[in-house]
Amino acid sequence: MALHFELSEYQQRIAAAVAAMQKANLDGLLMFQQESMYYLTGYDTFGFCFFQCLYLGADGKLALLTRSADLRQAQHTSTIEDIRIWTDQAGAQPATQLRDMLDSLGARGKRLGIETNSYGLTHLNGKAVDAAMDGFCALVESTNLVNRLRLIKSPAELKYVRKAGKLGDEALKAGIKKTKAGADEGDILAAQHSAIFSGGGDYPGNEFIIGSDRDALLCRYKSGRRKLSKRDQLTLEFAGVYRHYHAAFMRTLIIGKPSKDHLKMDEACRAALSEVESALRPGKTAGEVFDAHARVMDAHGMREHRLNACGYSLGAKFTPSWMDFPMFFRGNEVELSEGMVFFAHMILMNSDAGAAYCLGRTYIIGARKPEPVSKYPLTMIVR
Repeated sequence: MALHFELSEYQQRIAAAVAAMQKANLDGLLMFQQESMYYLTGYDTFGFCFFQCLYLGADGKLALLTRSADLRQAQHTSTIEDIRIWTDQAGAQPATQLRDMLDSLGARGKRLGIETNSYGLTHLNGKAVDAAMDGFCALVESTNLVNRLRLIKSPAELKYVRKAGKLGDEALKAGIKKTKAGADEGDILAAQHSAIFSGGGDYPGNEFIIGSDRDALLCRYKSGRRKLSKRDQLTLEFAGVYRHYHAAFMRTLIIGKPSKDHLKMDEACRAALSEVESALRPGKTAGEVFDAHARVMDAHGMREHRLNACGYSLGAKFTPSWMDFPMFFRGNEVELSEGMVFFAHMILMNSDAGAAYCLGRTYIIGARKPEPVSKYPLTMIVR
C-alpha cells in the first residue's frame, strides 16, 4: 500500500472517529468528503466527483462503495479491505446499492451520521440517498465530525505542512524572479508550479490566483493572461502542497514605483497581520482573530477595502478548494488549539483607486506563539 503515515496513526484516527460517533450517539457514519476518507484510511483519488461513500461503523468496521475505476486506487492507496463496486450502466442506482451494502453490514434501523456538506455529494445524489434510506435508517447531519478531528495535526502531519511551506517559499521566489515589466503572467505561473512539482509537491486543491493591473483586485482565478506594464501590480495567491497538505501564501508584487495607495495598504496589512499573529494563540476563537484584523484595518482607514474574513484552516484538501474548516470571521466561536494550521490573509482592494495589496502566509498554532511555515520576509516586494 502507498500510505503516507504509519498504520498505527490511521488506527488512532479511526479510534478517535469512533469515540466521536459514540459521543454523538451514532451507530455509523456515511462519509462523502474525500478529505475524511484520506484522513482515516489514506484513500487518495479524485473519483469523488462520482458517487462514492465510505462507511465507518461504531465497531470500527470500514466499507467503501465506489466505481470500478477506483477499485485498484483504493487497494493501492488505502487501508480499506472491504471495497464494493456500484455498477456503471443505464439506470444505475448507486444509492440503492449503498443501502444494500449497509444492510449487509447490519445498519438497518440504526442511527447513521452523514456528511451532507460535501463536494462529493451532489444535490441529485443527496436526494437519491435520502430516498434510498427512507424507512431503512435514521440519517443525522454529521459533516463536521471528522472535520473537527482533522483540525489538530499530528507531528507527522506537521512535517508535511512544513514541507509545503518550504515548497511555497520556493514558488514565491520563482514567481518573483520572473516578475518584471514585460513579463507574461503565464511564465510567472509556470515558474511557480514548476518549483512545487520539481520539489516533490502535488497539485493544489484549487487554481493558483494570478492577476495584474485591474485583475490584481480579484480574489479568484480567471482565464486569460497579460504582460506586465512598466508600472503595475501583481497579486499572487498560491500554496505549497505536499501529500495534499497545503501552506497558502498571498502577496501583491509592485512593478515599478509603488503608489501612495500601495504604501498605505502595505502599512495597514503588515500592522494587521502582526495583530493577527498576537491572536493566533490556544484559547482564542476564530472570531477574535478576525476582530484583531478588522480593528487594525479600520484604524488605518481601510474599512471599505477589506474583506469580511481574514483566513481559514488548512490541511489535506482536495479539489475544488484548499480552504478548510473553520474560517476567520466575526462571531466564529471555534476555539484555537496547539497543532492547528491556519492561513491568515490581509486583503485590501480599492476599486476607486484601482489599487490592490495583499499579504498572507500560513501558521502552525504553537503553545506560546504561532510558527510561520514561510521564511520569506513580509516587506513589500518591488520589481
